Amino acid sequence: MTKGYRFGRSTKKKQAREAIFHAGKSAFAHRRDKKNDYRKLWNVRINAGLDQISETFSYSKFIGALKKANIELDRKILSTLAEKAPETFARVVKKVS
Repeated sequence: MTKGYRFGRSTKKKQAREAIFHAGKSAFAHRRDKKNDYRKLWNVRINAGLDQISETFSYSKFIGALKKANIELDRKILSTLAEKAPETFARVVKKVS
């Protein structure tokens, strides 16, 4: 499991065991961080799309209006629409308002 590690971490048993333990802790935490990073990115993309279409909607007001209108599009889909299909995103915004 320590293949590719350098110095004592690849050859000495105790150091290798510690290196693997710490790598596992970091991998677990960073998987969670990656999910948070993507959600932040989606929020920024949605807000940028809203800025181009409507001056009345902020991100939080838009998400609240989506919930009230029972439109169940997740943030990933909305950010993709805002980035790659702004006409479709504009129709969603119009339907909500």
